[in-house]
This record gives sequence, C-alpha cells and structure tokens, in this order.
Amino acid sequence: MPPLVAIVLAFWTREVVSALFIGILMGGFIAGEYNIISAFLIPSIGTESFAMILLVYLWALGGLIGIWTRTGGAEEFARRASKKLVKGPRSAKFFTWIMGLVFHQGGTISTVLTGATVSPVAEKHRVSREELAFMVDSTASPAATIIPFNVWPFYVSGLMIGTLPMFQSTMDGVSFFISAIPFNFYAIFAIGLTLFFALEILPWVPGKKMRAAIKRARETGKLSREGATPMAAGELTRNRVPEDYNPGLIDFFGPIGTLLGVAIIPYVVSYFYLGETDGATLLIAEAFVLAVLAGLIIAIAKGMSLQNAIGGFIDGCKGVTIGAIILALAVTLKETTDAVGTAAYVVELIGGLILPAFLPGVLMVLCMIIAFSTGTSWGTYAVVIPVAIPLAWAVVPDPFFLTLCFSAVIGGSVFGDQCSPISDTTILSSLATKCDLMDHVYTQFPMAISAGILAILVYAGMVFFFVG
Repeated sequence: MPPLVAIVLAFWTREVVSALFIGILMGGFIAGEYNIISAFLIPSIGTESFAMILLVYLWALGGLIGIWTRTGGAEEFARRASKKLVKGPRSAKFFTWIMGLVFHQGGTISTVLTGATVSPVAEKHRVSREELAFMVDSTASPAATIIPFNVWPFYVSGLMIGTLPMFQSTMDGVSFFISAIPFNFYAIFAIGLTLFFALEILPWVPGKKMRAAIKRARETGKLSREGATPMAAGELTRNRVPEDYNPGLIDFFGPIGTLLGVAIIPYVVSYFYLGETDGATLLIAEAFVLAVLAGLIIAIAKGMSLQNAIGGFIDGCKGVTIGAIILALAVTLKETTDAVGTAAYVVELIGGLILPAFLPGVLMVLCMIIAFSTGTSWGTYAVVIPVAIPLAWAVVPDPFFLTLCFSAVIGGSVFGDQCSPISDTTILSSLATKCDLMDHVYTQFPMAISAGILAILVYAGMVFFFVG
C-alpha cells in the first residue's frame, strides 16, 4: 500500500512531494511506527548513501551548473558543438544518445553526467525537456547492464554467490553476467528504440504526450509544457555572465575533464589491472567536488570576482532544492516499504502463479512490479536474484534456460526503476534535464513499455523453441 498510494497520487495529482509524504504516513501507520520522523525520515536521510547523493548529485551538480550560468561555459560548448557536430534536433538527440553510452556507469552518475553535458546543446536546437529526459534515462541503467565496464557485474555477482554450485566466487558471477548480455533483451531493445527515436526513424512514437512535446518544442520553441514545474529552478535556467567576462571552452571542459579524469581513469585502472572497483567508486564524490573547484578556479583566474563565482555556485545549490526534498522523501519511502516487507510480499504473492514454460517472462514482469513499487533496480536484484537463480535451475536444469531467466531479472528491474516516479534515477534524469518529474514519467512509460513487451515476447519464443 505505501508505494502504491504514493505512485497513484503522483499520477493523479501530478504533485510528487505530497504523494510521497502520504505514502510514508501510510507505511508508518501499517508498521505501527506513528512517529515517522524518528522511525523513517532521520534514519533514511542520515545515511552515508544519502549524504553522497546530497553532496554529489545535488550540491556539486547544482553548484557546477550554477557556475556555468556565470561563466557561460556550457552555452559556449553548446554553441561550438552546434556549429561543428549538431545541426538540428535530430543530431542533438543522436549526440545525447552517444553521450549516454559514453557515460555508461549506470543509474545516478550516468544521468547526471549525460544531462549536464547535453542539455545546453539540446536546448539550443528545440529538443523538448521530455525528449531529453527520456534519452538520458534510457541510456543510463540499460547501457550499464550491457556495457559491463562498471560496478554492476560485481554487485550482481555478490548476490549470486552460493545460489548454485557453479557460482562459488565473484568472478564466476561476473563471467556469467557477461555471457548473459546478448540475452538482456529489455536493455538491448530500450537502447535500440532510443537510437531510432533520436534519429527520428520510428514509424510511430509511442505516447500521446511525447508526440505533443515534440510538436510543441519544434513549432513554438517551448521546451516545457505550459504550467510545468521543472526539477531545476530558475537559478539554473538563466545565464548571468558578467559583461567583462569572456566565456571559453575551458570553462566547460576544465570541470568536465577534471570530473572524468578523477572518476573514470582510476576506475579503468582498477578494472583492468587490479580486478576490483571499490577504490574507483569511492572517487566519485571527490571527482565532483574537484570539478566544482576547477570551475571556480578557472573563472577566478580568468578575471571573475570571487563574489560572482561563489554567487553562481550558491544559486546552483538553491536551484536543486526541490530535487533534494523529493529524493529525501523517496529514500524515506523505500525505508518504509522495507519495514512493511513490500518486495518480499510481492514475490510471495506472485511466485506461486508462475508457469515453468513462461518463467523468464513472468520473472521479468515480477521485477518490473517490484522495481516500480520500490524505485530501485539494485534493491530488486537483492530480493529476487537469490530466489530466481535456484528456482530457474530447479524448474529446468539447463544453463541456457538459467541465462534467459537471469537476463529477464536484470532487464525487468531496470524497466521498473526507469519508470517509477519514486526512483532516484527518474528524479535525477528530470533534474539534470530541467524537466517536470511527472512529465518525464508520463512520456517515458509508453516508450519503455514498448521495449518491455518486445522483450517478454522474445523470452517466451526462446523458451518455446529452444528449451521446450
């Protein structure tokens, strides 16, 4: 009930803050914890993971974009990219697709990096916020599950160890994850559909609201619908470059280069030479903070006053306040759903209805429901994988059948996470592209469900023809 009520209210009222709060209240009532502040809110926002989100994805991201509104760095990059690489909406969207694959770390990091990089280019060429948010979200987690140079294989592998005799070590799980990539049909279809959408070669764009957004942006230049509430406030949508300041590419590539250099290079070294990723993962926070410092130092070195530079940073932090509030409530709702056993209940409720011949497709639907209800793909993996792996092997002890079931779990969880209005990646995709959260959800779902239905049909066909 808690996530169900929150999601229904969010769709009905198009107002997320009150919907999340009511869901938390209901969860507290069901759990018998009537003081939701001490029982859920403080434990949720007082964690190291939320502190990381607040520091990195809100203050550092908002601060960096705020600095760019004073230096004009992002706008200068957009101008140069438009002149050399991007000629119109279609090439702007293709540029977004490419950047999404480049920043393929998955989840929050991908949405933030891609959104911050492509937004100025897309805005210049009349690409609607809804289009951009969809592109950014649909090339984040899906790409991370089929381009394995990130932490996802290691996380999933840890959940698989001991579920079957063949999974005794981390590398056993990682090898299986990589071998299953060709059968992760949801991710493949989602990325392919996004490419066709970017190139504007889809014979029909799913979703009336997405078609309306495209028409509005191209014909009127309005990037958001009338009455929309962008996740980024006005501080992040208006440039305030001092008259005596000369914007240059260094204002954009200095911070971005610092960010990528500090975060990605140690990761690549760790992955290929040390065989682990923990050290690189810990550098994400440092990378974002150093990127902000690089932006400030470059601006001041080029003649901007310290007061002006810091003012841009502070404006940027203020501009993402609504994102901080929504994320705080979203992680609190997840704490509430854990307390009342939402995910475990859904598994128990639906697990007994599974027909062996359709197990991959049913597992995918199950993961869609859980991830949509809880707003997390990794949380869904933690609940489902320890059950799904031995279940699949018990039903049909065949490595290929196990691969199909495993891939269905990976893809279905990503789908639910992408489409849920209480997911951090959904929220941050909207934030990074300055899109209204519910506008993003409404326009994302028809596109994503198209890829999901195709994947389920392919799984059913493969089980029928190849497993029997």
